[in-house]
Amino acid sequence: MKLLIITQKVDKQDAVLGFFHRWLLEFTKNFEKITVICLERGVFDLPHNAKVLSLGKEQGKSRVKYLWNFYKYIWSERKNYDTVFVHMNQEYVLLGAPIWKILGKKTILWYNHTCGSFLTRIAMFLADLVCYTSPFAFTAGTKKSRRMPAGIDMTLFQLDENIKRSTKSIMYIGRIAPLKKVDVLINAVKILDEEGADFVLNIYGAAASKDNDYFDRLKTISEALQKKGKLFFRGAIPNEQTPSIFNAHLVSVNLTPKGNYDKTVLEGMACGTLPLVSSSAFNDIIPPEFCFKENDSHDLAEKIKFVFSLSQSEIVEYRIYGQRAVEKNHALSSLANHLISVFK
Repeated sequence: MKLLIITQKVDKQDAVLGFFHRWLLEFTKNFEKITVICLERGVFDLPHNAKVLSLGKEQGKSRVKYLWNFYKYIWSERKNYDTVFVHMNQEYVLLGAPIWKILGKKTILWYNHTCGSFLTRIAMFLADLVCYTSPFAFTAGTKKSRRMPAGIDMTLFQLDENIKRSTKSIMYIGRIAPLKKVDVLINAVKILDEEGADFVLNIYGAAASKDNDYFDRLKTISEALQKKGKLFFRGAIPNEQTPSIFNAHLVSVNLTPKGNYDKTVLEGMACGTLPLVSSSAFNDIIPPEFCFKENDSHDLAEKIKFVFSLSQSEIVEYRIYGQRAVEKNHALSSLANHLISVFK
């Protein structure tokens, strides 16, 4: 079987989308040929049976050029794929489905956002099947919907006994944006600081230009903690380097709203980091004692104190539970098998 994959970016060094390079590597093991069309192309290292075509964002091309390249590629490569897999961007289904229908190509849309629109519904109608991971995804609950593993590479995200895990260490990793509620975390550790608690919070991630004001506000409200050496903004790091970060921390906090299924939570669990989450989408895999009320800094502070109070044996028990849960339900190898069955 030959597969056409359409995605936003192919760059193994990207802090947010770098994970997709590992997905592509896994796909190359299971398909005769994969052709990838991406909006932007960066650093990649794929076997000979993979071809990566860029619409040209890294070269500063115009939207008209993107569109021209898109249609050029899906037509010129038509003999090199049997099935189309569109990752997250519904626009490509809307643009390409009429041609793929004529060519007899099966179209699969991966869409995991909790929000959608009339255009999302049209894309779902045009696609043959729709994949998602969160039970709260906009695309869940239809005859075409198929819930999938999140695709965690267990050969990369795993416990590393050579890395010393700091006690009382807290981390956040992800975009710096209002949606991510980083201010709730900072206010929670300010409460801990006022109570005299010992901790270090490391925040990994960068802000888009539109979110710079929010980032500046975070720096302002955390200034005292920064001076005390209790809070650090570490910047964005390549996704492939995050396992060492997870392995160095006891707690990883994720504050995305109800329904979101942020895969960094699962990556951290695979590395033995204990998760604290507010999204109820994780209720089927994370024990309730690690779930805090959304937008509630005081409840989050209490949950952090709970984790800090655990004995070493309890920490190990929860750690093993988390690793096994991720491997059983969300391993990349399992995702590949599920997708192969869908593609066929």
